[in-house]
Amino acid sequence: MNRTQWLEDFQKNLSDLIARSPAADLERNVKAMMGQAFTKMDLITREEFDVQADLLARARERVDQLQAQVQQLELRVSALESKPE
Repeated sequence: MNRTQWLEDFQKNLSDLIARSPAADLERNVKAMMGQAFTKMDLITREEFDVQADLLARARERVDQLQAQVQQLELRVSALESKPE
């Protein structure tokens, strides 16, 4: 039996043992308590975070475009103001 197979068997046996023991109830209770605590913390999901990060990246890109346009307009105004009449 190779090492990988041995580790997989060991993990399966350990998981089976835990599932049949009081530790499974403890795990379920801890998960439920943690779930309640996370709900109270008003956390967001990874998907919601990714959506907001994408919106922020697009907004930042648009701000950069507008900033470049403003700089170009300022240069044009400056050039027009510096022309002798």
